[in-house]
Amino acid sequence: MSAATQAAPALALEATGLAAGYGGREVLQDVALTLAPGEGLCLIGHNGAGKSTLLRVLFGLHRPSAGGIKVFGQQLAQHTPAALGAVGVALVPEGRGVFPDLTVEEIFGLALWAAGVPKAERADRVDDVLELLPRIKEFHKRTAGTLSGGQQQMVSIARALLTKPKVLLLDEPSIGLAPKLFQDLIEPIARLRQERGVAILLVEQNVREAFAVSDRVIVMRSGRMIFEGTPADLDDHTKLMELF
Repeated sequence: MSAATQAAPALALEATGLAAGYGGREVLQDVALTLAPGEGLCLIGHNGAGKSTLLRVLFGLHRPSAGGIKVFGQQLAQHTPAALGAVGVALVPEGRGVFPDLTVEEIFGLALWAAGVPKAERADRVDDVLELLPRIKEFHKRTAGTLSGGQQQMVSIARALLTKPKVLLLDEPSIGLAPKLFQDLIEPIARLRQERGVAILLVEQNVREAFAVSDRVIVMRSGRMIFEGTPADLDDHTKLMELF
Protein backbone atom coordinates (compact mmCIF):
# COMPACT_ATOMS: atom_id res chain seq x y z
CA MET A 1 0.00 0.00 0.00
CA SER A 2 1.41 3.41 -0.97
CA ALA A 3 1.84 6.23 1.51
CA ALA A 4 -0.84 8.16 -0.35
CA THR A 5 -3.47 5.49 0.22
CA GLN A 6 -2.63 4.68 3.84
CA ALA A 7 -5.24 5.79 6.33
CA ALA A 8 -4.37 8.87 8.34
CA PRO A 9 -3.79 8.23 12.05
CA ALA A 10 -6.84 8.74 14.25
CA LEU A 11 -7.16 12.07 15.97
CA ALA A 12 -6.00 12.06 19.58
CA LEU A 13 -9.16 13.94 20.57
CA GLU A 14 -12.24 14.91 18.60
CA ALA A 15 -15.17 16.76 20.13
CA THR A 16 -18.30 17.70 18.21
CA GLY A 17 -21.35 19.72 19.19
CA LEU A 18 -20.42 19.97 22.88
CA ALA A 19 -22.76 21.83 25.19
CA ALA A 20 -22.42 21.97 28.96
CA GLY A 21 -23.29 24.14 31.91
CA TYR A 22 -23.96 24.37 35.63
CA GLY A 23 -27.32 24.68 37.39
CA GLY A 24 -29.18 25.50 34.20
CA ARG A 25 -26.62 28.11 33.08
CA GLU A 26 -25.12 27.23 29.70
CA VAL A 27 -21.32 27.57 29.54
CA LEU A 28 -20.34 25.69 26.36
CA GLN A 29 -22.35 26.06 23.17
CA ASP A 30 -21.87 23.82 20.13
CA VAL A 31 -18.11 23.46 20.65
CA ALA A 32 -16.07 21.44 18.15
CA LEU A 33 -12.39 20.68 18.64
CA THR A 34 -9.74 18.38 17.21
CA LEU A 35 -6.28 17.51 18.49
CA ALA A 36 -3.91 15.47 16.33
CA PRO A 37 -1.27 13.09 17.74
CA GLY A 38 1.82 15.11 18.66
CA GLU A 39 0.11 18.44 18.05
CA GLY A 40 0.35 21.48 20.32
CA LEU A 41 -2.95 23.33 20.61
CA CYS A 42 -3.34 26.50 22.69
CA LEU A 43 -6.78 27.53 23.91
CA ILE A 44 -7.14 31.16 24.97
CA GLY A 45 -9.92 33.58 25.86
CA HIS A 46 -11.21 35.90 28.55
CA ASN A 47 -12.00 34.73 32.07
CA GLY A 48 -15.31 32.88 32.05
CA ALA A 49 -15.09 31.99 28.36
CA GLY A 50 -15.54 28.28 29.15
CA LYS A 51 -11.97 27.06 28.71
CA SER A 52 -11.67 25.21 32.02
CA THR A 53 -15.17 23.77 31.63
CA LEU A 54 -14.16 22.41 28.24
CA LEU A 55 -11.12 20.67 29.74
CA ARG A 56 -13.29 19.22 32.51
CA VAL A 57 -15.72 17.85 29.92
CA LEU A 58 -12.92 16.42 27.78
CA PHE A 59 -11.44 14.66 30.81
CA GLY A 60 -14.75 13.28 32.02
CA LEU A 61 -15.03 15.45 35.14
CA HIS A 62 -18.22 17.14 33.91
CA ARG A 63 -20.94 15.55 31.80
CA PRO A 64 -21.94 17.45 28.65
CA SER A 65 -25.60 18.05 27.92
CA ALA A 66 -25.02 17.48 24.20
CA GLY A 67 -22.32 16.38 21.79
CA GLY A 68 -19.77 13.59 21.62
CA ILE A 69 -16.07 12.98 22.22
CA LYS A 70 -13.80 10.46 20.53
CA VAL A 71 -10.37 9.47 21.83
CA PHE A 72 -7.99 8.02 19.24
CA GLY A 73 -10.96 7.48 16.95
CA GLN A 74 -13.10 5.65 19.50
CA GLN A 75 -16.03 6.75 21.62
CA LEU A 76 -15.36 5.29 25.06
CA ALA A 77 -18.09 3.22 26.70
CA GLN A 78 -17.53 5.32 29.82
CA HIS A 79 -16.01 8.77 29.39
CA THR A 80 -14.50 8.96 32.89
CA PRO A 81 -11.08 10.06 34.18
CA ALA A 82 -10.20 6.42 34.90
CA ALA A 83 -11.14 5.29 31.39
CA LEU A 84 -9.29 8.22 29.82
CA GLY A 85 -6.20 7.56 31.91
CA ALA A 86 -6.24 3.95 30.76
CA VAL A 87 -6.02 5.02 27.10
CA GLY A 88 -3.33 7.66 27.67
CA VAL A 89 -5.02 10.97 28.52
CA ALA A 90 -3.83 12.98 31.54
CA LEU A 91 -4.92 16.29 33.05
CA VAL A 92 -2.91 18.87 34.97
CA PRO A 93 -5.70 20.84 36.67
CA GLU A 94 -5.74 24.50 37.54
CA GLY A 95 -4.63 25.10 41.11
CA ARG A 96 -2.08 22.22 41.28
CA GLY A 97 -4.07 20.09 43.73
CA VAL A 98 -1.12 18.48 45.50
CA PHE A 99 -1.59 16.88 48.93
CA PRO A 100 0.18 19.31 51.31
CA ASP A 101 0.95 16.75 54.04
CA LEU A 102 2.50 14.16 51.71
CA THR A 103 6.06 14.21 50.45
CA VAL A 104 6.65 14.47 46.73
CA GLU A 105 7.86 10.87 46.81
CA GLU A 106 4.60 9.78 48.48
CA ILE A 107 2.51 11.75 45.96
CA PHE A 108 4.30 9.95 43.13
CA GLY A 109 3.72 6.59 44.79
CA LEU A 110 0.02 7.32 45.21
CA ALA A 111 -0.29 8.41 41.57
CA LEU A 112 1.42 5.25 40.33
CA TRP A 113 -0.79 3.07 42.52
CA ALA A 114 -3.97 4.85 41.37
CA ALA A 115 -2.94 4.40 37.73
CA GLY A 116 -2.40 0.68 38.27
CA VAL A 117 1.26 0.78 37.25
CA PRO A 118 2.92 -2.55 38.16
CA LYS A 119 5.35 -2.29 41.08
CA ALA A 120 8.22 -3.52 38.91
CA GLU A 121 7.79 -0.49 36.60
CA ARG A 122 7.34 2.25 39.20
CA ALA A 123 10.98 3.13 39.87
CA ASP A 124 11.67 3.45 36.13
CA ARG A 125 8.63 5.71 35.73
CA VAL A 126 9.88 8.00 38.51
CA ASP A 127 13.41 8.07 37.08
CA ASP A 128 12.01 8.98 33.66
CA VAL A 129 10.00 11.90 35.05
CA LEU A 130 12.93 13.14 37.15
CA GLU A 131 15.06 13.15 34.02
CA LEU A 132 12.49 15.37 32.33
CA LEU A 133 12.04 17.61 35.39
CA PRO A 134 15.39 17.26 37.19
CA ARG A 135 14.80 20.12 39.64
CA ILE A 136 12.31 17.92 41.50
CA LYS A 137 15.26 15.89 42.79
CA GLU A 138 16.10 18.87 45.04
CA PHE A 139 12.80 18.54 46.96
CA HIS A 140 11.76 14.95 46.32
CA LYS A 141 11.68 14.15 50.06
CA ARG A 142 9.88 17.33 51.18
CA THR A 143 6.17 17.66 51.92
CA ALA A 144 4.25 19.44 49.18
CA GLY A 145 2.90 22.04 51.59
CA THR A 146 6.42 23.42 52.13
CA LEU A 147 7.07 23.93 48.41
CA SER A 148 6.83 27.14 46.42
CA GLY A 149 4.08 27.60 43.83
CA GLY A 150 6.48 26.80 41.00
CA GLN A 151 7.70 23.65 42.73
CA GLN A 152 4.13 22.51 43.36
CA GLN A 153 3.30 23.06 39.70
CA MET A 154 6.28 20.90 38.71
CA VAL A 155 4.98 18.16 41.00
CA SER A 156 1.49 18.44 39.49
CA ILE A 157 2.88 18.09 35.96
CA ALA A 158 5.21 15.27 37.00
CA ARG A 159 2.31 13.39 38.61
CA ALA A 160 0.47 13.46 35.27
CA LEU A 161 3.59 12.37 33.36
CA LEU A 162 4.02 9.27 35.55
CA THR A 163 1.19 7.70 33.56
CA LYS A 164 3.15 8.12 30.30
CA PRO A 165 0.31 10.00 28.60
CA LYS A 166 -0.18 10.28 24.87
CA VAL A 167 -2.37 13.36 25.41
CA LEU A 168 -1.70 15.99 28.07
CA LEU A 169 -4.32 18.57 29.03
CA LEU A 170 -2.96 21.56 31.00
CA ASP A 171 -5.22 24.14 32.62
CA GLU A 172 -3.50 27.51 33.26
CA PRO A 173 -0.12 26.15 34.44
CA SER A 174 1.34 29.68 34.71
CA ILE A 175 -1.08 30.92 37.38
CA GLY A 176 0.86 32.47 40.24
CA LEU A 177 4.25 31.87 38.64
CA ALA A 178 6.96 34.34 37.67
CA PRO A 179 7.69 34.37 33.91
CA LYS A 180 11.06 32.63 34.36
CA LEU A 181 9.45 29.79 36.34
CA PHE A 182 6.83 29.34 33.65
CA GLN A 183 9.55 29.14 31.01
CA ASP A 184 11.19 26.38 33.06
CA LEU A 185 7.91 24.43 32.89
CA ILE A 186 7.19 25.10 29.23
CA GLU A 187 10.57 23.77 28.07
CA PRO A 188 9.96 20.14 29.17
CA ILE A 189 6.44 20.34 27.75
CA ALA A 190 7.96 21.25 24.38
CA ARG A 191 10.35 18.30 24.70
CA LEU A 192 7.42 15.96 25.33
CA ARG A 193 6.02 16.90 21.93
CA GLN A 194 9.29 16.87 20.05
CA GLU A 195 10.83 13.72 21.54
CA ARG A 196 7.82 11.61 22.49
CA GLY A 197 5.01 12.79 20.24
CA VAL A 198 2.70 13.71 23.12
CA ALA A 199 -0.29 15.80 22.03
CA ILE A 200 -0.67 18.93 24.17
CA LEU A 201 -3.85 20.94 24.79
CA LEU A 202 -2.83 24.02 26.74
CA VAL A 203 -5.24 26.51 28.30
CA GLU A 204 -3.14 29.54 29.07
CA GLN A 205 -3.29 33.33 29.52
CA ASN A 206 0.48 33.79 29.04
CA VAL A 207 -0.07 33.68 25.32
CA ARG A 208 3.41 34.45 24.00
CA GLU A 209 5.05 31.62 25.95
CA ALA A 210 2.18 29.27 25.11
CA PHE A 211 2.32 30.15 21.40
CA ALA A 212 5.99 29.14 21.34
CA VAL A 213 5.03 25.49 21.96
CA SER A 214 1.82 25.47 19.88
CA ASP A 215 1.03 24.64 16.28
CA ARG A 216 -2.48 25.98 16.42
CA VAL A 217 -4.54 28.46 18.46
CA ILE A 218 -8.24 28.52 19.29
CA VAL A 219 -9.90 31.55 20.86
CA MET A 220 -13.06 31.14 22.94
CA ARG A 221 -15.58 33.78 23.86
CA SER A 222 -18.73 33.20 25.91
CA GLY A 223 -18.63 29.44 25.45
CA ARG A 224 -18.06 29.43 21.70
CA MET A 225 -15.05 29.07 19.40
CA ILE A 226 -14.62 32.41 17.61
CA PHE A 227 -11.19 31.98 15.97
CA GLU A 228 -8.91 29.17 14.85
CA GLY A 229 -5.50 29.66 13.28
CA THR A 230 -1.77 29.57 13.89
CA PRO A 231 0.26 31.60 16.40
CA ALA A 232 1.64 33.60 13.47
CA ASP A 233 -1.91 34.73 12.64
CA LEU A 234 -1.99 36.55 15.98
CA ASP A 235 1.42 38.22 15.85
CA ASP A 236 -0.42 41.53 15.64
CA HIS A 237 -1.16 42.40 19.29
CA THR A 238 -4.09 44.57 18.27
CA LYS A 239 -5.77 41.69 16.47
CA LEU A 240 -5.16 39.45 19.47
CA MET A 241 -6.78 41.93 21.85
CA GLU A 242 -9.81 42.32 19.56
CA LEU A 243 -10.54 38.63 20.03
CA PHE A 244 -10.64 38.86 23.83
